[in-house]
Amino acid sequence: MASRPAVLMRLMASAYAVAEKAGTIVRKVLQSGELGIVEKSGANDLQTLADRLVQKSICASLSKSFPKVTIIGEEELPAEAVEEDLIENGQSSLILQKSCPDQYASLKEEELVVWVDPLDGTKEYTEGLLDHVTVLIGIAYGGKAIAGVINQPFYNYQMGTGASLGRTLWGVLGLGAFGFQLQEVPDGKRIITTTRSHSNKLVIDTVQAMEPHDVIRVGGAGNKIIQLVEGKASAYVFASPGCKKWDTCAPEAILQAVGGKLTDMHGNAYTYDANVKHMNSAGVLATLRNHEYYLSRVPQAVLQALPSN
Repeated sequence: MASRPAVLMRLMASAYAVAEKAGTIVRKVLQSGELGIVEKSGANDLQTLADRLVQKSICASLSKSFPKVTIIGEEELPAEAVEEDLIENGQSSLILQKSCPDQYASLKEEELVVWVDPLDGTKEYTEGLLDHVTVLIGIAYGGKAIAGVINQPFYNYQMGTGASLGRTLWGVLGLGAFGFQLQEVPDGKRIITTTRSHSNKLVIDTVQAMEPHDVIRVGGAGNKIIQLVEGKASAYVFASPGCKKWDTCAPEAILQAVGGKLTDMHGNAYTYDANVKHMNSAGVLATLRNHEYYLSRVPQAVLQALPSN
């Protein structure tokens, strides 16, 4: 009889299934036309019915199957019973069939922290920029992002009514990343992806200092990391506080699984322990290749303005 898969692979298999369900919820809420938008801290910090339902679905589903795992979600929701139709008990058989990397094979539930962004790119979701929207489930161990799932609910939405909507990307350090075709930006091209709705002088000055050939301004941290691994951008630059741990945990794990890197603007790694502060206060710099070049271009005035972790 085959031995039971490692906890990490079972958690990933569940996270994959839950992320797929989340994508369905996000699409259904949009189709209903009743987004239920509320402002949290302002017009650029929104929450919708989809954020609330997806977080309930992910947290309740994973807690039910993995009661000792710490789960931290973006939305502050009241403790209440979760409707049965939001619970996902399924698992991805494809992930269960893969071998767990040796360094994670004996991890216990209580050693893992899950960071959940139920709807990354909420503002874009409300504005109809649907390709910017992702669902993020990141898994950390020992403070390090080691595995992640990104669902893109509206992948292919511009292809018309016949196209199958949505896809799920996932990765584990030491195993690789799946659900997309890894590509790099053509040699020598510096294409920066940066914030669409949270820009300021620090962000603009840093992007200009990179001497980019092109700049893409889009919403969502998950979306920007997908641009890096699919060869649409060479660096994600956000020289400002604003991004949180649930924005970066899953994307960082997938990026690192294919040899990329995510740090603050000083080049320091972020940590994802259960008790860390949620804000990535020293900004975010992520690359698939040539991280040191982009770090070297960050202006001194920007580094002085952003506290080192």
